[in-house]
Amino acid sequence: MFKKSLCLLAFLTATLLPLAALAPPAYAHGFGERYDLPLPLTYFVFAGAAAVVLSFVVVGLFVRGQHEGSGYPRVNLLAAPVVDAILTGPVTWLLRAASLFLFFLVIATGLFGSERPVNNLTPTFVWIIWWVGMGFVVSLLGNLWAVVNPWKILFGLAEAVFHRFNPEWELTLGMDYAERVGVWPSVALFFAFVWVENALPEAAAPALLAWLIIAYSIVTLGGMYLFGKHQWLRHGEVFTVIYGFLTRFSITEVRANDAEVCDECAGPLCRDESGGEDRSCVDCYECFEYAGDRELNLRPPAIGLHSLGSMPVGLTALVLLVLSTVTFDGFSDTPEWAAALGWALSLTPQLTSPYFNGLVIANTLGLALFPLAFAGIYWGFSAMMRWVVERSGGSSPAAPELMTAFVFSLVPIALAYHFAHYLGFLLIQGQLIIPLASDPFGNGADLFGTAGYVVNIAITNARFIWIFAVISIVVGHIIAVYLAHLRANAIYGGGSVALKSQLPMLALMVIYTVASLWIISRPITE
Repeated sequence: MFKKSLCLLAFLTATLLPLAALAPPAYAHGFGERYDLPLPLTYFVFAGAAAVVLSFVVVGLFVRGQHEGSGYPRVNLLAAPVVDAILTGPVTWLLRAASLFLFFLVIATGLFGSERPVNNLTPTFVWIIWWVGMGFVVSLLGNLWAVVNPWKILFGLAEAVFHRFNPEWELTLGMDYAERVGVWPSVALFFAFVWVENALPEAAAPALLAWLIIAYSIVTLGGMYLFGKHQWLRHGEVFTVIYGFLTRFSITEVRANDAEVCDECAGPLCRDESGGEDRSCVDCYECFEYAGDRELNLRPPAIGLHSLGSMPVGLTALVLLVLSTVTFDGFSDTPEWAAALGWALSLTPQLTSPYFNGLVIANTLGLALFPLAFAGIYWGFSAMMRWVVERSGGSSPAAPELMTAFVFSLVPIALAYHFAHYLGFLLIQGQLIIPLASDPFGNGADLFGTAGYVVNIAITNARFIWIFAVISIVVGHIIAVYLAHLRANAIYGGGSVALKSQLPMLALMVIYTVASLWIISRPITE
């Protein structure tokens, strides 16, 4: 039955995509050109909302019963000895060596290279290749970050050296990490990261970025030393935590089938699927690293998000923060926000510091208010879900518990908007890495003969990016509806109660579909 439901999801995606062709006038991010289609915005909004509603109807009719996260088809790539030897041997070591080289190079170019961002490797690599590009790779293909995380590699090397001279000791103070703290350090660090990206005027300054990387390195390596490498990676290394749940959308997973190893883990994204002797941890690279019986599987996309039950409050907050800040990033490109920034500047003419002025204040308030608004709206619809269930004669967890249970069904929406907003940016601005590979410091070098490369803006066009954005948002919401329905079946046992419980979630998905389409339809002001 579960395979049939997966086929149904694929069918829905394929049959509803033509609705995305109904597009309004819009600007494509990063193109500076207007792309007009003959139909007005309202037609397109209604078409997108109708696609989401239709998906709800079809899923409700054909997806029945409870589906456990472990019940999906998988193909273990490590079953082939040659693949196992390649993926767990030379490829891994080459990736780690390349990661360390780039890590130190990015710091060096930031500190000692050209002060012009366009001529320096650091801003392009950090904001385009790494942050945007890694998001695409991790969510579509698998958790590459778990392999190339430079702070994890550095600390691992330090551990190896330390153990050589002190075999009986661990390179950590072994301080207890309070369970109630959870991933809240990652929440705080991610907010600081997006504040730098969206509110700090000098976010592209190479030297500033290099010093911020150094500061984050001190925090990360210090956290590993105080609490242990894996303890801090699971809770405090923000990108490990974020990429850890984004990779649940991808077509690959790692699985550790070793109860003895998994019992020592208890990471926030691990899943005890059996409840007994044969516990498995999914997408937990800590357990995968040490387990004797392990798998690297191909799996259906997005289904890894259903293999997670209720999440800790901190992790729920982090998912909502990711969703809300990527939305704010898109909203900040609209003329409406440009007008708000102009108003903020008019109110604060006396603030002339580059780090404290009307623009910084307005963007900081926007970054703070968007997550609060998202959390409030999500709580309201979760409370409505409980009310609908109880009015239908069923029993339901409280709204905060429902928020933690359904939050991972929102991840496809965050990813869809990430894809829609950043694809053009990645394809066009990402080409800067070609000349910068030959001249990373911006001092006139030409190591590989590519320093004279000129960015080709014709590599894609506004029409393609616009249609891609539309399809991403609509399909992302359809997948979210499907995952929310599976979660409702698991909580309420299927049947009419589970279906009715999803009416508030459907309304939430439709509202966010409309809002997302409105945002990407607005003229881009950059």
